[in-house]
Amino acid sequence: MKARILLVEDEVHLAEGISENLEQEGYHVDIADDGEKALSRWRAGGIDLIVLDVMLPRRDGFSVCKEIRDAGDRVPILFLTAKNADDDRVHGLELGGDDYLGKPFNLRELLLRVQGMLRRQGWYGESIKAAPHVRLGCVTVDFSKAEVIADDGERLSLAEKEALILRLLVDRPDQVVSRDEILERVWGYDVAPSTRAVESIIVRLRKLIEPDPEHPRYLHTVRGLGYRFSPQGEP
Repeated sequence: MKARILLVEDEVHLAEGISENLEQEGYHVDIADDGEKALSRWRAGGIDLIVLDVMLPRRDGFSVCKEIRDAGDRVPILFLTAKNADDDRVHGLELGGDDYLGKPFNLRELLLRVQGMLRRQGWYGESIKAAPHVRLGCVTVDFSKAEVIADDGERLSLAEKEALILRLLVDRPDQVVSRDEILERVWGYDVAPSTRAVESIIVRLRKLIEPDPEHPRYLHTVRGLGYRFSPQGEP
């Protein structure tokens, strides 16, 4: 059964063009032209992925994303917008967005990103069925909600790629996973960035789960090879 995509875009011709191409790929597409309509359709259920503009009538995309994440829904969200500055990208990802594509964009890249996000969601979902929670020292990772929960009750959200990379490593305890394999599994080579993107996410993950990020116990760099997860927390 093909995925159902919610496309939230107020530019009529652009929305029609994107929708037509997504449907040609076999997806079912629902279109909303403002933030309130988007939330109404999302609440009805059955959405597998959201392509979400930021600059929308009635309610902006950041607000829409925040409400969805606050409700505990981890449906993949791809921001698609002319607001392409670094601060906007960071803000969108901090709110729980999973990827960001700036206008003007290459349609083929959009289709590849959608395909990759849905594929990743599939293997990730299968993986967490067996072990949705992982205890790491003073924190618990809830992969079903993509959250890191500290013993004092503080909850911090994981972005899509943070959750995917951590899950990939957790599923391979005490094994070295190469940067190239991470890129292939998490991004897909067609739209993959440099391996520095992997290192950047590892640094952020250490800040979330390590007692001392400068001296990691769980996420180890194996120089020249990749990364290794130590479930027992090696010093």
